[in-house]
Amino acid sequence: MKVQSVQISKAFYLIFGYYHTIMSKNVLLTGGPGFIGHQAVKKLLKETDWQITVIDRLSYAGDLNRIEEVILEVGEKSRKRLEFIFFDLKSPFNEQIIKKLGNINYIVHIGASSHVNRSVEDPSLFIQDNIVGTFNLLEAARKFEQLELFYYFSTDEVFGPSDKDTKFQEWDRYNSKNPYAATKAAGEELTIAFSNTYSIPALISHCCNVYGERQHFEKFIPNTIKKVLNGEKVIIHTDENNVPGSRYYLHNEDLAETILFLLNNYEMVMSESEKNFNKKPAKVNITGNSLVSNLEVVQKVESMLNKEVEHLLINNDPERPGHDIKYGLDNSFLKQIGGEYDRGFESGMEQTVSWFLNNKKWLQ
Repeated sequence: MKVQSVQISKAFYLIFGYYHTIMSKNVLLTGGPGFIGHQAVKKLLKETDWQITVIDRLSYAGDLNRIEEVILEVGEKSRKRLEFIFFDLKSPFNEQIIKKLGNINYIVHIGASSHVNRSVEDPSLFIQDNIVGTFNLLEAARKFEQLELFYYFSTDEVFGPSDKDTKFQEWDRYNSKNPYAATKAAGEELTIAFSNTYSIPALISHCCNVYGERQHFEKFIPNTIKKVLNGEKVIIHTDENNVPGSRYYLHNEDLAETILFLLNNYEMVMSESEKNFNKKPAKVNITGNSLVSNLEVVQKVESMLNKEVEHLLINNDPERPGHDIKYGLDNSFLKQIGGEYDRGFESGMEQTVSWFLNNKKWLQ
């Protein structure tokens, strides 16, 4: 009887989520010109009639060409529902910009400084972008009277490395091994604190490694594609036994599907999360099902490009002291609520390599 009750409850929320989809919403999305953000923008433009305001400071990782290409794909009419505001989250939101933003229903906070190597070189920037920036956004959230959801996008790196079989659950303890991970964990805790103190409805997700079209070439997969095309050696980090590091991978379009699912069904997600974990706010792990070693990634790219390059296996790289060999997330809760999307690594890589071959400007 209890199982039947849960099923009825989930069905109600899924129908209610569809009802939310056909109702126009105002979304404030940070990091829209970024790799993950632009696919979220694309998904929202294609499958909703929502108004989307993107705010970003346009760092090296933010490129408005991503947004322009999305509009070309979705259609010129979609431009009317999209507004871009240049804004640095390190600055507090003044009354003028709060007024300009108007009635915001959802805040989707994807924007962040995210590269581990850069966080090792300049941790202060990551503290400002990822901690102070999140604080300023949460302070602004308190002023939006029609706010329904504050969605904070986090990473599997907050839990630190996992061994071969370990997969962390949503509320496991943080164990950050680099400044980037620590600042994302701090942003999570700020979100939790503001949810508990000021009753801001919040949702937090942790995500595994993401790949796909228009990813910045400093990231491992496009960087590998670039190096194989140019005949350059590829660095592969290993553990002390010379075993290559590995990651769970998820295609960016599949991640965008999950993001939209969470927005459409956030009330159900919150309800089921509290039942599962007896804690607030809601936390959700998002991960692909394919655990792939870095060496396998390189070999896959070599096979697809029909070229071989030198592999340099390095343990304890002095340029990346915060490198973790493996991460792992338990996504059973996401599967339980019906929000898992994963096309599989083989299919996703074929699509990704083919796309970069046809769009080599994104490797420059």
